[in-house]
Amino acid sequence: MIAEVHASRPGGRTARVRADVLAAVESELAEHGYDGLTIDAVAARSGVHRTTLYRRWKTVPGLLVDLLEAGADDAWEPADTGSLEGDLIAVNREIHAALTARPSITQAVIAASFRTAAAADALTRFWEDRYERTALVVSRAVARGEIPGGTDPHQLLLTATAPLYHQLVLLRQPMSRDQADQHARIAAASVR
Repeated sequence: MIAEVHASRPGGRTARVRADVLAAVESELAEHGYDGLTIDAVAARSGVHRTTLYRRWKTVPGLLVDLLEAGADDAWEPADTGSLEGDLIAVNREIHAALTARPSITQAVIAASFRTAAAADALTRFWEDRYERTALVVSRAVARGEIPGGTDPHQLLLTATAPLYHQLVLLRQPMSRDQADQHARIAAASVR
C-alpha cells in the first residue's frame, strides 16, 4: 500500500516548480494573450526565479509548449453516464464551459498555438490525445449495443463537438448550453 502511495506522488520540488510555472502561464495567457505572455510576468506570478525559467523553458514558446504537453499528463477521461447521448452531452458541456469561461484559457491557448510551429504541433498532439481518450464514449456505446461496431469514433466526436468550436471560437458568437446539448443529441442520433 505504501509503495502505491509513493508511486502516485507527483514528484518533489521539480514538479511543484513546473506546476507553479504552468499555472502562471495559464493565468497570464488568459489575462493578457500571447503577446502579453513574458518570462518576467510568469516569474513574478509563479514566484520562480526568471533564471530557472530561462534554464528550463528557454523561451515563451517553450512555456506554451510545456503547458500543452502537460494536458497529456492528466488523468481526464469522459464521463460515463450510461448512454451515448448522455456521454456526448457531458463532453459538450465540458467544452462549452471551457470555451465560455471568462477569461477562457482554452481559447487563449488555441489562439496562441498559431503563433509558433512548436506550439501548433503541441496543440495537435493535445487534440489527438483528447480524441483518443474520448473514443471511450464510442466503445462503451458499442459494448452496450447502442450503436454499430464499425462506428468511427473520430467522426462521431467531430459531429458532436465541432459546432461548439466553430460558433464560439471561429464565429465568436454565443451558444447556450442547451444548444451544445442539442449538437450532442444530433450526433448520437446520427449513428443509431
